[in-house]
Amino acid sequence: MKKHAKTLELDQILALLAQKCACDDAKQLALALVPEPDLQLAQALINQTRDAHMLLARFGGPAFGGLLHINNALRRAQAGGVLTLRELLQIAQVLRVLRGIATWREGSAGVECCLDALFGGIQPNKYLEDAIGGVVLSEDRVADHASPALADIRRKIRQQESSVRSKLEALTRSPAYAKILQESLVTMRGGRFVVPVKAEHRGEIPGLVHDASASGATVFIEPMAVVEANNEIRVLQGKEREEIERILVALSQLAGSFYDSVAASYDCAVELNVIFAKAHLAYDMHASVPTLNNEGKILLRRARHPLISKDKVVPINLQLGFGFDTLVITGPNTGGKTVTLKTLGLLTLMAMCGLLLPVDDGSTVAVWNQVLADIGDEQSIAQNLSTFSSHMTNIISILKVANSRSLALIDELGAGTDPVEGAALATAILEALRGKGAKLAATTHYAELKAYALNTPGVENGSCEFDVETLRPTYRLLIGVPGRSNAFAISERLGLPGGVVARAQALVSGESTRFEDVLGQLEQRQHLADAARDEAERLRLQARQALEQVEQIKNEATQKQQKILEDARAAGRQIAEKAKRESYALVGELERLKKEKDSAKNIDELARRARAALKKGLDSLDDATRNPPEAEDDDYVLPRPLQIGDRVRLADTKTEAEVLELPDTKGGVKVWAGSMAMRTNASNLRLLKQKPVPLHGGKRRPKSEEPVQPCVAAETRIDLRGLPVEECLDKLDLYIDQALRTGLHEFTVVHGKGTGALRAAVQQYLRKSPYVKTHRLGVYGEGENGVTIVELK
Repeated sequence: MKKHAKTLELDQILALLAQKCACDDAKQLALALVPEPDLQLAQALINQTRDAHMLLARFGGPAFGGLLHINNALRRAQAGGVLTLRELLQIAQVLRVLRGIATWREGSAGVECCLDALFGGIQPNKYLEDAIGGVVLSEDRVADHASPALADIRRKIRQQESSVRSKLEALTRSPAYAKILQESLVTMRGGRFVVPVKAEHRGEIPGLVHDASASGATVFIEPMAVVEANNEIRVLQGKEREEIERILVALSQLAGSFYDSVAASYDCAVELNVIFAKAHLAYDMHASVPTLNNEGKILLRRARHPLISKDKVVPINLQLGFGFDTLVITGPNTGGKTVTLKTLGLLTLMAMCGLLLPVDDGSTVAVWNQVLADIGDEQSIAQNLSTFSSHMTNIISILKVANSRSLALIDELGAGTDPVEGAALATAILEALRGKGAKLAATTHYAELKAYALNTPGVENGSCEFDVETLRPTYRLLIGVPGRSNAFAISERLGLPGGVVARAQALVSGESTRFEDVLGQLEQRQHLADAARDEAERLRLQARQALEQVEQIKNEATQKQQKILEDARAAGRQIAEKAKRESYALVGELERLKKEKDSAKNIDELARRARAALKKGLDSLDDATRNPPEAEDDDYVLPRPLQIGDRVRLADTKTEAEVLELPDTKGGVKVWAGSMAMRTNASNLRLLKQKPVPLHGGKRRPKSEEPVQPCVAAETRIDLRGLPVEECLDKLDLYIDQALRTGLHEFTVVHGKGTGALRAAVQQYLRKSPYVKTHRLGVYGEGENGVTIVELK
């Protein structure tokens, strides 16, 4: 299959994929990709690329730059070898990249994908990374703090070097040696500090000669005064090398102990690098996710050959396996037949490799055991250079291996020999491949194959368009229409004398002429059908866009209306709460006056009226803040005659009421709204969807059925003695509610001493209440353990 994949130019696609990879191992893995014939495995590869494509769009891709092949170094360290500083730095670099990949995935952890197993296989090793980073500074430098011994040795070396340099600098500054020295500087030769001395004065400074200049005019002498100090430096440098070697041995052993986890993490990172390279390539190709199947069905919507420039490629629609298993593509040279075959084969192989395809959504690709291609190496859009023998050799090999799980693509079937024999041979080859169950697409110029496709079930014609006026191919593929050669029209357009063309037309048999005319009519009808379909698609898209705009405007209007209503309800709730607090305070004051002056009937009547007014006002406020206003229908008509007990809504006040009397001759209706009876016109009533509830003889309901006003926190003391615990807690809860409404911040609960059960229940309730700031038992003068002082928030 490798040969056929190369014929279809899969290797060039894999080369583009390798360019998207960040490390050498990932590039090699990309170049080594082979099409996966198993449907489940191929679907898994597609899913990986799909999820990487999604993550790339939402979060950007992880950074794979810096991945290096370190498995060999780690394996050697595991076996006891000593790693170089360069190898240790590379390991630390890879560990940083692995940690970065894991951190990137943590930043996108809210999105589940099928790549989590690979991301989970990456195990960051900050311990080893820091251990190497704390020791190795560069490829030739170990940090002083790599070990206490190394730090001490280097400190001594610096001290010795400073001492030697000081002595030699004193010598160079001495006037006695000014004429002897070539330059007043201290340099090094062979790792030892020396001074440059003129050759003719070399005997005037006792010491060891380590080097001479190229001209021989200068010798580099180590004065005897610093020989011992230089020797000490060399000894310390030897100890330094030994300590560094010991440190590298220990660090190599540490790195080798993590070989398994680091190598496994590296392999996962390499695989992820290839997957995300596929996603990057999909973005470059404007690719989409195809649907895979193993039923031999192919449907490509607006497929583009990925190796043709985006500015030049013409999308094609192509199908195979839907009602027919063989596609015979005809048309003139340079019409795009070969490109069509290569597009079909290449996109199939790409999908089997887990690559997204440059097609529109809704495309379907089959998975095959073999994709077999007979397309000459020298094939081009302009001319066919393949020979008959080379074609036959390829076709023979295809016939040997083809089966029901094969896709065969044959270019210029039967070409390169006598047309009669070639057409017969081509027909026989198609029948042989179909007999093996293979799906196939073939290109040809033979009219016999066009007729074969027209007359044989399961075989369909296809043609590549050619514009005779411009002598240029359109590269559009038409399924169901056989192609025309257009040889006469092209020749005349190019300048062939009209007489020659007319004579050629006369030599063509009448049957062939009629066949070509029929093809022309079919092609014209196909153009009209395509134009109608394109226009219908354009109108459908316009309608869809208009609908989306209407929905967007509707949603924006609804959101704006909801915000206005919410703001209005919030303001209403604030007003209602304020009114409730003030009203309850007023009622509380009236209750207090009533208790002080029980004989004053006017005070009692005032309190009763105040409570009624309070309830009516609070109910209206609650309704206003709870329910948004509804638009009234001016053309509303009662669905049926009113009955006594019907629940209705007054259109002008938006309040609910009950019908007390039936409408009179003028339409007047007596209703009970809130706490009073009133008359209104029947046109002002909106019937609610409740069943009629008969009233007591059409009169006001008994007092026992009216809602009971809650007790009001008029005093700063509540007495719970003598009541069951549950009733006490209910009463206390109601009292706290009224206290909050009236702005009361502190009050006294009288529970008595007794057995202490009620006191314990009250204090447990107060501890759990979210409205209580503090509570405590009373002190002397307040009631001691018989009361609890409560402070509200």
